[in-house]
Amino acid sequence: MIERIPELVNADADLVRRGRFLSTTFMLGIGEQGYLVKIIEGRIVSVTPGPFVTPNFSFALRAPRDEWEQFWKPLPAPGFNDIFALFKRGKLTIEGDLRPFMANLLYIKDVLAAPRKLAQGGGASTPKPVAPARPQFEPIVGRYLNFNLLGRPHRLYIEEAGQGIPLLCLHTAGSDGRQYRGLMNDERVTKNFRVIAFDMPWHGKSSPPEGYQNEEYKLTSRDYIRMILDVSDALALDKPVVMGCSIGGRIVLYLAHEHASRFRAIVGLESAAHVAPYYDVEWLHRPDVHGGEVSTGVVSGLVAPTAPDHHRWETLWHYLQSGPGVFKGDLYFYKVDGDIRGKVGEIDGRKSNLYLLTGEYDYSCTTEGTLDIARRTGAEAVIMKGLGHFPMSEDPPKFIEYLLPVLEKIKAK
Repeated sequence: MIERIPELVNADADLVRRGRFLSTTFMLGIGEQGYLVKIIEGRIVSVTPGPFVTPNFSFALRAPRDEWEQFWKPLPAPGFNDIFALFKRGKLTIEGDLRPFMANLLYIKDVLAAPRKLAQGGGASTPKPVAPARPQFEPIVGRYLNFNLLGRPHRLYIEEAGQGIPLLCLHTAGSDGRQYRGLMNDERVTKNFRVIAFDMPWHGKSSPPEGYQNEEYKLTSRDYIRMILDVSDALALDKPVVMGCSIGGRIVLYLAHEHASRFRAIVGLESAAHVAPYYDVEWLHRPDVHGGEVSTGVVSGLVAPTAPDHHRWETLWHYLQSGPGVFKGDLYFYKVDGDIRGKVGEIDGRKSNLYLLTGEYDYSCTTEGTLDIARRTGAEAVIMKGLGHFPMSEDPPKFIEYLLPVLEKIKAK
């Protein structure tokens, strides 16, 4: 398959365009066999098999042959769908000069995945979005909330739709509340729930506080909890349901532990008690690489390969737009300050009405980690087939089918 990469890549004008600033040679190790892949301005000009005497390359990616074979399947199984999934499982090594690799991460990932095109039919085709017959407004209302947050004046952007039980939604690291627009446009959800999503400060349409230029953004568990409670109070929400994904899926565990009585129910999407760093987060905020491009490349493999293409790219667009250092600052909570492993056993999942939903393709917040939390807390847990780390935005219809039974249980209680 490796010999076919040049024709597959070079025939993809959009992929070549995305790699047009990259000219390098890298080593691809497939088991004991090595290949030098030469790239000039986004085009693959040669793939040369070894052995080599003194090979000259910038970086090297090496994995066992059977790992690559699983990776190249048209619909790879969870754990094989992305090179970072291989890397996190200890099956892939990355070495050498990583600047060209990280600066062009999304392009490199798509180059390596190009052989999947040789065996079509692995994933179901999805219909493209169709424009309405005439212009129409969505039912979503957006506005700014001016209030004192964490001891400073803030102007927080909030969107909502629907009526009934408040459902307060928390977005992922480095993104914003747009991730929940699928829920806000689904009448099956909004007929009984008032869906509310806010952009945290520094995210989306919520600007940083005055004086941000003189500080480094770092999200902590203390500030995150205070933020959620203060927003809920400012909106005068009566026993809302809180639902968060990724970092939001982590912080809801803190809420279940410390403030369960404040909420009617707690829903954790992609919840994990701790995620050990598996890449250097310093790459996310450096002057020599584009932070949005690197962040997008990092998270791209967390989207399930079954996700509709337009939803996948919209999800990634939120990361391409992320402010400088914001994703990195969120990960301070996710990977350092927000470790809740020692408190999980103290959470009463039944008393707090804790529900956990995790996509099978999520190799960051793993299914094993979610099921362990459920076992230790008594929470209800569901593993969502064909979904990844961003279920509410990467495939809203599929996610909502998993969410509706949970909402029905909450409504009944």
